[in-house]
Amino acid sequence: MKATLRLLPACMLALAATGSLASSHRESPALTGMPKLDATDLYMFRSYETGRQDFVTVLANYMPFQDPQGGPNFSMFDPDALYEIHLDNNGDAVEDLTFQFRFKNTSKAAALTVGGKSVKIPLINSNTISGINPASLNVRETFTVDMVRGDRRSGTRSSVSKASGTGDFDKPADNIGEKTFAAGYAAYANLHIYSVNIPGCATPGRVFVGQRKEPFYIAVGKTFDLINLNPLGPEVGGNNNDLEGKNVSTIAMELPISCVTSAGEPVIGAFTTASVRQARLANGNPGSGLGNAAKSGGAWTQVSRLGMPLVNEVVIGLDDKDRFNASKPKDDAQFADYVTNPTLPALIQTLFPSAPAPTNFPRTDLVTVFLKGIKNVNQPANVVASEMLRLNTSIAPAAAGAQNPLGVAAGDNAGFPNGRRPADDVVDLSLRVAMGALCALTGATDTLQVGCKPADAPAGTAALTDGVRKTAANYDTVFPYLTAPLPGNLNPAPAGGTTFP
Repeated sequence: MKATLRLLPACMLALAATGSLASSHRESPALTGMPKLDATDLYMFRSYETGRQDFVTVLANYMPFQDPQGGPNFSMFDPDALYEIHLDNNGDAVEDLTFQFRFKNTSKAAALTVGGKSVKIPLINSNTISGINPASLNVRETFTVDMVRGDRRSGTRSSVSKASGTGDFDKPADNIGEKTFAAGYAAYANLHIYSVNIPGCATPGRVFVGQRKEPFYIAVGKTFDLINLNPLGPEVGGNNNDLEGKNVSTIAMELPISCVTSAGEPVIGAFTTASVRQARLANGNPGSGLGNAAKSGGAWTQVSRLGMPLVNEVVIGLDDKDRFNASKPKDDAQFADYVTNPTLPALIQTLFPSAPAPTNFPRTDLVTVFLKGIKNVNQPANVVASEMLRLNTSIAPAAAGAQNPLGVAAGDNAGFPNGRRPADDVVDLSLRVAMGALCALTGATDTLQVGCKPADAPAGTAALTDGVRKTAANYDTVFPYLTAPLPGNLNPAPAGGTTFP
């Protein structure tokens, strides 16, 4: 049974089983017009930085496909939006803790005297940048963090504050280039990692918000071109990672496990959302200053949601993608057909007739494992079926050198789908589960009691892949784990898009 459990968690990718595309980048029609609110990936894992094993790290990435040369304004968070990380610590599909992030952009109106007149400069910096909020930084981006216990709107709200010092948190400017950050970008960004006081918690946590190098990896171009690749080819080096030359914006938290779990339940679920006010009116006469181009009002309206990777992008039907983004986990029964009757396996069979799709309907193997977690791995004791990323905090973290990108499926119980680490290969696992990997494991008598058997999944043992893989060595081994963003002066990118300075 132990060997079986090593492979079983791969089916946790079930709902994501209709895909293995660019996680959650540009996944719904509405969000293509609101890129600042587009959550791309959510990661949650026990910290594997030395001495931090009693903490859980949560990374929520936003704003997809950022070109490093994306000036002159680069990728600031939306000051009129509410970004949230929600934690469910009792399995009831309702948030118990919510961390809310609000942003503010302040112009310093830097000017130069030109021909006897003082004229404002067109750039976000007037000279090299170092330290926190230097005079040369023309636009200061700051943020606040609140924690809400209970319902995200009506629960008890408290401020998350700096463990030393006062005032709002500063977000580092994006990596404009090596001349701007002459002393090095990584050291500059690290100054913005804050030790924080979490209300009701005796142990400080950590917070960082800033640009990072895009951590997700996939042959996205070939995959979207009707899976125009060899799905049984090399698992490593078979294709270029099409996201290698991109950056992303990250909201990172490191939280004491004892402060986010409930008594007797080590499993926590997580999802991230972004919301805007119900009404936003364009201002025909914005005048001078930042933030005057539109006026917002009304109640907060959720427009982005992300838990497990790939769900809305490749599981939910096109007409329901915006509805899913506006929904809450407790209401996920309305999307059940997309799980019980997934379309990707049928598409794969059409494109590759030698890979027949599973025949067991409804796909109870996917519903049971994905929406509840794996029993004895990351399933809460009193779970309510719902889509979110789940982590068993009682399972010890694996050091970077011991991590396997295939996670629990390869015997590494600290990896996906028990949470998700940056190097976990959710793409390959999703493809395999979509084609019935769980059915292939269960045996003729359905020993795993998931409603299918090997005969239901003729392609269930196929080692499907997009040919792209990374390891923990491609990431940092300290918080916030994602590496420094690519500099804006990197032009042109190296051939193949696979290596950078």
